[in-house]
Amino acid sequence: MALVEVKVPDIGDFKDVAVIELLVKPGDTVKAEQSLITVESDKASMEIPSSHAGVVKELKVALGDKVNEGSLLLLLETAGSAAAPAPATAPAPAVAAPVAAPAAAAPVAAPAASGPVEVRVPDIGDFKDVAVIELLVKVGDTVKAEQSLITVESDKASMEIPSSAAGVVKEIKVALGDKLNQGSLVAILEGVASSAAPAPVAAAPAAAPAVAAAAPATAVATAPVASAVPAHEPTVAPSGKLPHASPSIRKIARELGVPLAEILGSGPKGRITQADLQGFVKGVMAGQVKTAAQKAAAPAAEQGGGIPGLLPWPKVDFAKFGEIETVALSRIKKISGANLARNWVMIPAVTYHEDADITDLEDFRVLVNKENEKSGGAKLTMLAFLVKACVKALQKFPEFNSSLDGDNLVYKKYFHIAFAADTPNGLMVPVIKDADKKSVIEIAAESSVLAKKARDGKLGPADMQGACFTISSLGGIGGTGFAPIVNAPEVAILGVNKSVMKPVWDGKAFQPRLVLPLSLTADHRVIDGALATRFNVYLAQLLADFRRIAL
Repeated sequence: MALVEVKVPDIGDFKDVAVIELLVKPGDTVKAEQSLITVESDKASMEIPSSHAGVVKELKVALGDKVNEGSLLLLLETAGSAAAPAPATAPAPAVAAPVAAPAAAAPVAAPAASGPVEVRVPDIGDFKDVAVIELLVKVGDTVKAEQSLITVESDKASMEIPSSAAGVVKEIKVALGDKLNQGSLVAILEGVASSAAPAPVAAAPAAAPAVAAAAPATAVATAPVASAVPAHEPTVAPSGKLPHASPSIRKIARELGVPLAEILGSGPKGRITQADLQGFVKGVMAGQVKTAAQKAAAPAAEQGGGIPGLLPWPKVDFAKFGEIETVALSRIKKISGANLARNWVMIPAVTYHEDADITDLEDFRVLVNKENEKSGGAKLTMLAFLVKACVKALQKFPEFNSSLDGDNLVYKKYFHIAFAADTPNGLMVPVIKDADKKSVIEIAAESSVLAKKARDGKLGPADMQGACFTISSLGGIGGTGFAPIVNAPEVAILGVNKSVMKPVWDGKAFQPRLVLPLSLTADHRVIDGALATRFNVYLAQLLADFRRIAL
């Protein structure tokens, strides 16, 4: 046996890169080219492979250490000349290396008999009370030994928990958000085959392949592409922070060369799912999505929203005028900002204002809520009445329930109403589907559930798609009026402010009436001023006397 020093190979121009993951521990058996650690610079992350095969004798680095080419990583006990040296160069840096689970301990044999088998959390090192952030299987699924069942996350890393046996998932014993430790029961399997292969107590990550130059043809479902889309540069990331994604998603992204930092995740905590990844790739292939590298190569006119001659954004050194603090925009604001800028520039929008007398409607809402308090019914909100009234108005004025498609106007026969929800991460716009087929009480209950999902960061893409018309309400904050931006491809959006008590002349005297300010912004290419005003007036009539809904 010989003792070999494993050092950092040539990693290009990267200097003082930080160690962010230790993929092995003393006592582990490693192969030549197997990844040992993950390092990260301010631009990219990469895995450092072993130059020899052998058993890890001693680690010479710790999390947070800075390393360079030639830095000593570990001591490896090899079998002498039998060890096969690995190539001298490190693999190409990836945008985001996977956050790997701790290395495998000695394998244990899967149960030989058919019957219920308890799958528990294996040895996960020093991690305690890790949160469940993804359920990768469901009851009834057939799983193989070593197949990932759940993803857990600590404050420093995420890892997938594998199955210790093969079989059918009979029962899942954890839920999203649960805290787990070593030995916690994850699932119960049944129908375990007697020939089940031994499964390791904890799965070790396989050696990461180099970033593929082009995506495999079978990796994602592709449609005919009208023109070739330039390949993006996977080593360029908008920021040095690794996005939320499971190790398996990161592996697929590396193989496809997908920049994870440019994808808006739809999972818990903005986590990137496989559907998000596939949707991004399809968008790039179809030319509907541009990566950061493609945008950087675009002409200045295109970077200015496609307006020829638009001046570039001014570059100012604000620090020379006084103290500053720089904070990165949230991912939601970056994505929505681009859409809002496009909509504001491309849609010739006009905003029309109207006041709705909701005195009687508010009295009715309060009365119903008092009755529901005793019976345990749902709490009615003014938004629920607004949604129902907007559906009625869309049915009367179908131009508002349409979208422009080139020179054609597409009229929709369904009524999906979106509403803006204020969340800690920015505005989200969930959609109430088929609002015409639901009662006000059902709409109130559904909007409450969707708003909570938005605040908790649990809205999926399906929850925010298919809207015909949007309501943006600032009633809980205040204001007397505003001009909301139309959310393309819709043709109109309704802004609502806080209701106020005003003196209203009834022909004989001024009466105190509760007035709700409405601000309707419409695409003037489809809706002219007369039609928009008629819509507003009709909507105000419905809110003033809600019995009209039944007509």
